[in-house]
Amino acid sequence: MFARVTATAVVLITLAAMDGAAAQAPNQPPDTMAARVEACTPCHGNKGEGTSDVYFPRLAGKPAGYLYNQLLAFKSGRRKYPPMNYLLEFLTEPYLQQMADYFAEQHPPLPPVAANDASQEVLQRGQLLVSRGDPQRQIPACGSCHGPALTGMEPGIPGLLGLRPNYISAQLGAWRYGTRTAKAPDCMQQVAARLTEEDVTAVAAWLASRQAPVNLAPVPKGTYVLPFACGSEGD
Repeated sequence: MFARVTATAVVLITLAAMDGAAAQAPNQPPDTMAARVEACTPCHGNKGEGTSDVYFPRLAGKPAGYLYNQLLAFKSGRRKYPPMNYLLEFLTEPYLQQMADYFAEQHPPLPPVAANDASQEVLQRGQLLVSRGDPQRQIPACGSCHGPALTGMEPGIPGLLGLRPNYISAQLGAWRYGTRTAKAPDCMQQVAARLTEEDVTAVAAWLASRQAPVNLAPVPKGTYVLPFACGSEGD
């Protein structure tokens, strides 16, 4: 906990100092976005690829619109995690867009798939929900929104690969219980509310077991039609 608080303090000081910084002083590192977001690396990795902490997500390569929406949500307090809320409170929206654009342009490889102790039955259940959904419960396939290769779609739908099962479970739980929300119509809340705890465990386990596809980039906007209206789609 002390390490996380210390890292957050360093991030806050660095980003706040660099937002709108004056001309570069002698013997100072380059005033580039790459240098500025080094403050994000203790939690999210050198290029946004993630770290060994299972609750801090991969940022690299996700659509810039999605990343920007999340930064705005933390800034406004709609998405709640006190270190991030405090960190972003005084940063400007154009600066947040620059941060989002930077991480969207990074493409480090996915980490090796970690050992998974989920049973074959659980993995099969997860695969079924991700690839086909459950029409009887009005649960669409994850792939119908996040793409057949699960790499997301521009501008606002994220890929689901390279995330740890703990993080996926935590986020689905937040959607289910309303502690994470998005612009209306909040399609993720609608879907997650229909999932059981067992569904969440299965989906998280199967997604975390996936190998990287040849192309990790999100597909262009309009490549496929979503199964229902989603407030994040056009952002």
